[in-house]
Amino acid sequence: MTERQTYHLAELNVGRLVAPTDDPRVAEFMKNLDRINGLGKRMPGFVWMMEGSGEPGTGNTENSIGDDPQFVANLTVWEDAAALEKFVWGTVHKQFYDKRHDWFDILADQHFVMWWVPVGHRPTLEEAMKRLKHLRKHGPDETAFGWAQLDQASMWRDKRCTHVAAE
Repeated sequence: MTERQTYHLAELNVGRLVAPTDDPRVAEFMKNLDRINGLGKRMPGFVWMMEGSGEPGTGNTENSIGDDPQFVANLTVWEDAAALEKFVWGTVHKQFYDKRHDWFDILADQHFVMWWVPVGHRPTLEEAMKRLKHLRKHGPDETAFGWAQLDQASMWRDKRCTHVAAE
């Protein structure tokens, strides 16, 4: 058994909605959030999702980021990079990924991070935010990284949108 077989891949993606959740400018995103999250949960290789992931204003303190109710945090765990890639770029999720600039502010700082967690570990939002902070401060390493550091990942190179801000 290789080292990676005893680990799963965690990912955190944070964003700030361009408007409050009941605003027509983000209605399409909000209307489809449960459907897309539900699809992710049914994907082969899906392990776990933080409750309230992607749902601002749910009252769930586990996914609160600061005092801004328009911030969204999505924290999930996958068996491996291939499973996460398949969901992100090989399903209807890709259509929503392509439209993210309609619903989210462009952030100046890096807003996406991945890291390996022991099988069975469920990261907290606090832990994930520390990983993101580490990536912002030190760049990619074993503690925190992005798609480019995953040799086994390939779909992201071909299917992602053009580079915008701190992706």
